[in-house]
Amino acid sequence: MSDWRFRLAERRGTLIALALFLALFALYASKHPAGFTANVVQTAANKGALLAFVAMAQTFVVLTAGIDLSAGMIFTFTNCLGSYIVAGSTPTALLGCAGVLAAGLACGALNGLIVIYGRLQPIVATVASGSIFYGLALWLRPQPGNSDNFNSDIADFMTGRVFGVVPMSLVALFAVVLAIWIPFRRSTTGRAVYAVGSSEMAAYMSGLPIRRAKFWAYTLAGLFASIGGLYLSFITYSGEANFANGGTYTLFSIAAVVLGGVSLFGGVGSAIGAIFGALAFRTIGDLLFVFDLDPLYQPLFQGVVLLLAVCTGAAQLFRIRNRLDLFQ
Repeated sequence: MSDWRFRLAERRGTLIALALFLALFALYASKHPAGFTANVVQTAANKGALLAFVAMAQTFVVLTAGIDLSAGMIFTFTNCLGSYIVAGSTPTALLGCAGVLAAGLACGALNGLIVIYGRLQPIVATVASGSIFYGLALWLRPQPGNSDNFNSDIADFMTGRVFGVVPMSLVALFAVVLAIWIPFRRSTTGRAVYAVGSSEMAAYMSGLPIRRAKFWAYTLAGLFASIGGLYLSFITYSGEANFANGGTYTLFSIAAVVLGGVSLFGGVGSAIGAIFGALAFRTIGDLLFVFDLDPLYQPLFQGVVLLLAVCTGAAQLFRIRNRLDLFQ
């Protein structure tokens, strides 16, 4: 196979997710009462970015052939934490933002240590840790609210528009892809993550740093989930320990990564594809409102989409004998 065909096949999932998102958003904008305006794009981008960050978090773990069921709870916990410490003067609030991200890193690192040294299945370990993170969120915010001096200036800037046109949330997504995902993907640890997901035994026999790869996959997952939680604080100016919301974002992040071409069996996919998968999945939800579908049927429809996304991602691997066939 020629090099360009291999690269095209490797990015097939990302390109399909991009095309799906563009088609769905074009339909959404055409049916929206306000049409295709900067305000409509900004609102959609801010909502889509929340799921996109959690989907990117899920991607790191799924690439290792695991599932992080605590991603939504880290998202909820850091939202509650952000509503407390992103307060005061701008320098103080920026330190608070750094504290939220550090908390996310710590949550992800804890997951990694439990999976690696506790030798537990990721799905079991992250269910348990997710309960801990939700407990912390509930302890911080037994009732929804925020700090009396929450810094709205930073929140408005991060959820506004650059030059009055481009949503800042999309700029933030682009920035974290450039600053974190691309360097990680090209690093030895990043390549080891893909190798572990493809065949952990083969990666071990090849002398790759398996433990380090898993640890950083879970740690970065916690970081990206905390970015989403911080953004939720920016959008709502508050924090809420909502168990249902955390569970919903966890499930939707799984659907988003599959829509974005990330294999649930590990070793295949990209966080960039997960972003487009998340934006497409969020747009599907917006379309339900535009077409005035009965609210009672909306969870049913989204559940069907989630089921189809997971089945589609699994069916692709059932049809092949060798994972390299995914790129043919």
